[in-house]
Amino acid sequence: MAELRLIKMSDILPEPVEWLWEPYIPRGAISLIQGDGGMGKTSSVLAIAAAVSLGNALPNGISAAPAAVIVQNAEDSYTRTIKPRLEQYGADCDMIEVIDENEQELSLSDTRIEDAIIRTGAKLLIIDPVQAYFGGRNMNSAGGVRPLMKQLGAVAARHGCAVLLVGHMNKKGGSPQYRGLGSIDIYAAARSVMTVGKLTEDETTRVIVHNKSNLSATGASQAFGLDDDGGFCWLGECGATVDEVMGGKPKQESQIAKARRLIETALANGPVPAVDMEQLAEEEGISLKTFKRAKDGLGVISYQRGRLWYWDLPIDVEYVVCTTSEGQNSSEGQVTALVPLSQV
Repeated sequence: MAELRLIKMSDILPEPVEWLWEPYIPRGAISLIQGDGGMGKTSSVLAIAAAVSLGNALPNGISAAPAAVIVQNAEDSYTRTIKPRLEQYGADCDMIEVIDENEQELSLSDTRIEDAIIRTGAKLLIIDPVQAYFGGRNMNSAGGVRPLMKQLGAVAARHGCAVLLVGHMNKKGGSPQYRGLGSIDIYAAARSVMTVGKLTEDETTRVIVHNKSNLSATGASQAFGLDDDGGFCWLGECGATVDEVMGGKPKQESQIAKARRLIETALANGPVPAVDMEQLAEEEGISLKTFKRAKDGLGVISYQRGRLWYWDLPIDVEYVVCTTSEGQNSSEGQVTALVPLSQV
């Protein structure tokens, strides 16, 4: 067990935020750009990579010294798609590198990521899409996502490198934080989140909306043109909102419906510790009373394994009824739980 060390807040020196593209992409932190398929996510991040490789200013930004970029893409061909687009956007391809995955696929926990940043001095790492780089971890559970995001964020911070994750979205309606494929912890770990979409039936115009920023005020929405041949051009600021680019403002979701959906999503791939579920409720602004109502309505099973209590969706096994105290949170109180017979 590690020895206890305490650090006084008065001994911590504040550091200014450094930006790759202010206020959209901070250096030394994780950012996320997400959107539905065909909206131009990859094109926009390659345009950003090209600008960084040349030291060119991004919209409303200032020029900087050319910097190295690492681009990892699990879906598009480097020879037929990625390099041709970079060349089309005028990138300095000598400044853009790829971690070779021929012998072993890359994951977010791979030490080659930090080694590559050190060797190249990269100021931007693009991972497209993030859902392809979990290395077998369960991307739908907090336990599978949080350690990877924490590790990746630490690598970014150590080297002042901006990490830009590209995220796919599911087809369900709702706000952007709930539509990303995988755990909401992917969204939560990002210090800045941008959503790509379109406003009209004009297939050549897209918009990047800055809908989350932990390090500054959100920036203006940025429009860009995208033609059938992959041509890309920045079109300037616009007043688009995230609801507009996602097809209109969705009907407001009730707290109980939100709680049910969060529980179903969190438990979709197996049991989750009760303390993690309660933390999820707190993070999403849902009262424990409402969360437990949703839990009861879904028939969620509570059982103890070791010292921890777990929540799990009901499955076809034999259960017995037990009355006990659940978890370490005294607010749980005495509960009646359906416990798998194998756990008794």
